[in-house]
Amino acid sequence: MPDHSIYDVVILGCGPAGLQAAIHAARKKASVLLLGRMNKSSLYWAHVENLCCQFKVTGEELLRVGREQALGFGAEIVEEDALHIAPQGRFFEITTEGGAQVVARTLVVATGTTRNKLGIPGEKELLGRGVSYCVECDGGFFKNEIVAVVGGQSAAAGGALTLTHFATSVHLVCEKLEVAEALKAQVLGRGVILHEGVKPVEIVGTNSVEGLVLSDGSRLPLAGVFIELGAKGVLELAATLGLNLDESMKYVDTDKKMRTNVPGVFAAGDIAGPPLQIAKAIGEGCVAGLEAAAYAKKIKEAQESSEEEEED
Repeated sequence: MPDHSIYDVVILGCGPAGLQAAIHAARKKASVLLLGRMNKSSLYWAHVENLCCQFKVTGEELLRVGREQALGFGAEIVEEDALHIAPQGRFFEITTEGGAQVVARTLVVATGTTRNKLGIPGEKELLGRGVSYCVECDGGFFKNEIVAVVGGQSAAAGGALTLTHFATSVHLVCEKLEVAEALKAQVLGRGVILHEGVKPVEIVGTNSVEGLVLSDGSRLPLAGVFIELGAKGVLELAATLGLNLDESMKYVDTDKKMRTNVPGVFAAGDIAGPPLQIAKAIGEGCVAGLEAAAYAKKIKEAQESSEEEEED
């Protein structure tokens, strides 16, 4: 994938919503890039019994067929997460965890919802007092402090890199760091202290976070613990793109055309709210893919018209 490629539609998330969006956008002859790992979708490990026209099929099989369909219609698929997303005028610049940079005329956010609770002592009690689920939201409060990030995927690695701009020391705790080699090298090169092969078992502190106890018996003295599991979650996306969330503050707010409040950004699937069902995700992916392709076409036509006027 060459750097700075311009795509009509870039889709974040390789689950049923993202794949369906890719299929429909590609069928409309839009240039489509799908980012994400299929085996990180919650559907991948499921046995499906309630999807119309399918009976006793595995989630892995559904996703595999959907991937083949998307590729067959011309979509490109890169098994990496988006690490950074930044608006660039009417477009969006995306940096993948492998370091490639691409530009999107439109975005479809179909990353699902991350079950991001650790369920360990101190997590709930110290939430907002050193425990956070969003580096983009709260990282700036930890200037000149020692912090830890918990998680082994792109959100955790990217969060650790962001925190190096604020904190004096950053620990990254995970059983296994499952990211692109380029991103892992960047994390280590920035001085992040990697604790691999261990799990957090307790967050300790009286009125605020004071430390993190690991499964090997060690204790990290620190002021903040950021729990970042999976790909970029709804809070990070909201913070970086300015997306409105619904009343629960858990899901992206959309209309019936799967449009968000940000022009050119669509959302589909679990991230757009309940019911968290495959059928809903597929239907919303269909709508989002069609609408994103149509929006990108309008942008291109307007740009071409403007260029013709300048030549005259």
